Amino acid sequence: MTAVLFDMDGVVVNSEDFWVDFQREEILPAAVPDANVAVAETSGMNFREIYDYLESEYGTAISREEFIQRFNAAAEEIYTERATLLDGLPELLAELDARGVPTALVSSSPHNWIGMVLERFALEDSFDRVISADDIDAASKPEPDVFEYAAGELGVPAADCVAVEDSANGIEAAARAAMTVVAYRIDAHGDIDRSAADVIVGSPAELRERVLELTT
Repeated sequence: MTAVLFDMDGVVVNSEDFWVDFQREEILPAAVPDANVAVAETSGMNFREIYDYLESEYGTAISREEFIQRFNAAAEEIYTERATLLDGLPELLAELDARGVPTALVSSSPHNWIGMVLERFALEDSFDRVISADDIDAASKPEPDVFEYAAGELGVPAADCVAVEDSANGIEAAARAAMTVVAYRIDAHGDIDRSAADVIVGSPAELRERVLELTT
């Protein structure tokens, strides 16, 4: 494998617990009060696409503008105050760089959210590319487009990439891009379908070990 692509939420930062709580307790009851929508149903999607999905499947009780405003407010709190960095990530990125393995941060989040994370944890120069689903005119995860685009930006065939993902939609997207998928198991997602992954890990240390094995 010649490149490693990292998802942001749930991998680079442990924000998923906070996002799951926000969606389960606040935004989904407000947007679709008459439906019981599981958070996993929209996990990994761009938040704008979540609104479109909810509107199409269930009908929504709040406007798109209010929905986006609530997400933006939650993002600022989560990324600047609550989320913490994956243990050992700077060291892993430094080791991959020393080996000449290019890396990318690949997220369904918009660039301003990603920027909060990069600035807070001093990661601005740690990835060779930073990719948002907003960069492409295509559907976000579980569609493979954002991963295929990221591989192209790195100049590496998608089949030669390792993708580290935590959500069911993210795992599926990377697998559909024909990448080697490392599924990072986190409590926030519970017992989701990880069958499309090539490797499943459950700790930062195990994640580091397997990523380095795959890029040796």
